[in-house]
Amino acid sequence: MNVSYINADYSAVLYDELELSSLGLSKQAFDCAYKGYKRLLEKKKLSNPSILTICDLSQSSDNKRLYILDLCENKVLLTSYVAHGRGSGVKYATHFSNSNRSHQSSLGFYVTGSSYYGQNGLSLKLTGLEVGFNSLATKRHIVLHGAGYVSDQYLQTNKFMGRSYGCPAVPVEECGEIIDLIKNGTCLFIYHPTKRYLKSSKILND
Repeated sequence: MNVSYINADYSAVLYDELELSSLGLSKQAFDCAYKGYKRLLEKKKLSNPSILTICDLSQSSDNKRLYILDLCENKVLLTSYVAHGRGSGVKYATHFSNSNRSHQSSLGFYVTGSSYYGQNGLSLKLTGLEVGFNSLATKRHIVLHGAGYVSDQYLQTNKFMGRSYGCPAVPVEECGEIIDLIKNGTCLFIYHPTKRYLKSSKILND
């Protein structure tokens, strides 16, 4: 299937076909992600258009709220845990920022870059596309990386999942697989039903 020719009504069909409701992903989160993905596709911002990744921060961090979708094969490739920034909240993320040293997550659409090894081990570069929401991600060193505080084992001895300095951190044991699936020009969307974002995002509203 050529994803560039999918019509707008296909979002509802795809949501049901992939059984995303049973996986905990809200319809609004998927609709926003899919709408923005299509816009980025039209603007030729994605060099690898088959993959759409959604971080649904409306859910508790105890849930597997990271979804990697293959829109060419129409299947869910992986679901996993993902941490939010410690400045964004405890079990639930409620505050978001584009500011340096806020230690908060940044909402909106990103394009993935190349992988590299940094202070957090294997990591993935992310470029934020939304001025005022995530455009300072590179300057803030917001990347996807693995972390020991994001796992079932961590929850066994802690009341809630660990938090990052603003990065979407994932389980160490799944980090390599996740990065291999989404690196080099795919769409990543960090969602929360914050009214300011939903009303002001140019990608969602232009």
